[in-house]
Amino acid sequence: MPKWMKEALIGFVPVLVIFLAFMGLNIIPVLVAAGMIGALLLITQMRGGLAVGASAEKKRKKNGPSKLTFEEIGGQDNAKQELREALDFLIRHEEISKFGIRPLKGILLTGPPGTGKTLMAKAAAHYTNSVFVAASGSEFVEMYVGVGAGRIRDLFKEARTRASKENKQSAIIFIDEIDVIGGKREGGQQREYDQTLNQLLTEMDGIYNSDTPRILLIAATNRKEMLDSALLRPGRFDRHIQVDLPDKKGRRSILELHAKNKPLHSGVNLDKIAEEAYNFSGAQLESVMNEAAIYMMRENLTQVEHRHLAMAIDKVMMGEKTDRETNQEEKKRVAIHELGHAIMAEVLRPGSVSQVTLTPRGQALGYVRHNPQQEQYLYTKEYLEEQIMIALGGAAAEEMFYGGRSTGSRGDFDQALNIVEMMMKSGLTSLGIAKLDMVTTEELMRENSKILDELTARTRNLLESQRPVFEYSLDILMKEEVLSGEQFRCQFRDSVRLPA
Repeated sequence: MPKWMKEALIGFVPVLVIFLAFMGLNIIPVLVAAGMIGALLLITQMRGGLAVGASAEKKRKKNGPSKLTFEEIGGQDNAKQELREALDFLIRHEEISKFGIRPLKGILLTGPPGTGKTLMAKAAAHYTNSVFVAASGSEFVEMYVGVGAGRIRDLFKEARTRASKENKQSAIIFIDEIDVIGGKREGGQQREYDQTLNQLLTEMDGIYNSDTPRILLIAATNRKEMLDSALLRPGRFDRHIQVDLPDKKGRRSILELHAKNKPLHSGVNLDKIAEEAYNFSGAQLESVMNEAAIYMMRENLTQVEHRHLAMAIDKVMMGEKTDRETNQEEKKRVAIHELGHAIMAEVLRPGSVSQVTLTPRGQALGYVRHNPQQEQYLYTKEYLEEQIMIALGGAAAEEMFYGGRSTGSRGDFDQALNIVEMMMKSGLTSLGIAKLDMVTTEELMRENSKILDELTARTRNLLESQRPVFEYSLDILMKEEVLSGEQFRCQFRDSVRLPA
C-alpha cells in the first residue's frame, strides 16, 4: 500500500467514525469490523515477511557453503586423507562396485571444538560432484511431537529431489552437532528426540528408498560418547574420523595459511610460535594471527612482529589485560604465588620458565609462561606428580611467607585434582587397576588426600631449600612486574646451585 494512501486512511477513518456517531448510528459493529480487518492485514504482512525470510534461508542452504578445498585446511592430514577416501566411493562408484565393495553410508567427524570438522564437511562438498545439503542438530528440536522426524524426512527428500533435478548421481547431507538428536535413548521414556533419531536411523538404512541417487551422511560432534549405539554401528556410520588438536607440524601449517593475508616481519619465526601454541586448536591459532594483527594496528605499525604474536598467544590463552589495580600487599602475595610456580617448574624441569608476570589477564592476577616442551602423548607417574607439584607451588609459597593460602589457588587445585583423577583411571595409584565406579567415595577421597598431602609436603620442602631465590627475584618482580626466564635463571645461579 502506498504511503499517501495509508496517511489518507488514517485521517479519513476517525473523521468518518465521529460523523456516524454524530448522526446517531451504532458504531460498535463498525469498530469491531475495522479491528478484525486490521488484524487480518497485520497477520498477512507478518506472514509475508516470514515467507521472505524462509525463502532467503532456503536459498542460502540450496547454494551450499562458500567454496573451500582440502588444501585450504591446515593440518589434519590423516583425517583429510580418510575423508577423501570415503568420498571416493561417490566419485568412483562404478569402479569400486566391481570389487563388491559396499558404499559407505555415513561418516562421523569427532574431536574437540575448533579443530576443523565443519570446514572439512564444506571441503567435501567441493571434492565430489554431489548435491550438498546442510543442517544443524538444533533445527530438528521442536516442542511439538513428530516435527523433528518430519524434518529428517524432508531433509533426505530434498537431497534426492535436488540430485534428480541437477542430474547428479549422489548427494551429501551434513548434520552439525548431531549429538542434539542422536543422544542415547533411555529405557521406559519416550521423548521427541527419540522419534527424530528413529527416523534418522530408518533413512540411513534406506528401507523405503532406491539405490539412486546415493546418499552419504556426514555428521560432526564434540561428544561422541553421548551418541546412541544404534547410530554408531557399521552400516550407518561406517567411518569414525577423529579430528584431533593439531601437532606442531599441523600448527605451523595452520599459521602459514592464516598469515598469507597479513604483513609479517622478516624476523617472525612461525616454528617458534607453533611450539609456544602447544595444544591450541585451529580456531585458536586463527585467533592468534588475528589478535597479533590487531596489536600491530594499535601501534600504527605496518608489519606483524614476533612480540605481537607472543602477546596474542597470551591473550588467547589467558584473556585480555584488565584494568584491575591491586594494593601493594596483594601484589606482593601474587608475586610470591607466581614465583612458587616458577621455582618448582625450574627445579623439576630446568629451562622451562619463559616469563613471570604480574599483569592481570582474564581472571588471573599474574601467571607464569612456560617455554615449549617436547610434544608428549604418554605420561608417566613421575611426570604427572611433577605437574601436580608445579600446580601446588603457588599455594605452598603462600603458606611459607603468610602461614596460609588464598582463593588465588582455586584454579591450581582444580588442575591438581584433575591430574590425580587421571592417575587413578590409569592405574598409577595404590588403588591399582580399578573401575572408579566400583570404588567407594571414602576410598577415593582417602587416596586423593594421600597423594596430595605427600606431594604438598615434597613441594614445600623443595621451596624451602630455594628460599634465597624468592628474596632475589621478589624485588625485581615487584618493581618491573615482569621477570624474563633468563633473569629468573640468573637468580638461581647467583643464589643457589640447581640440583643435577
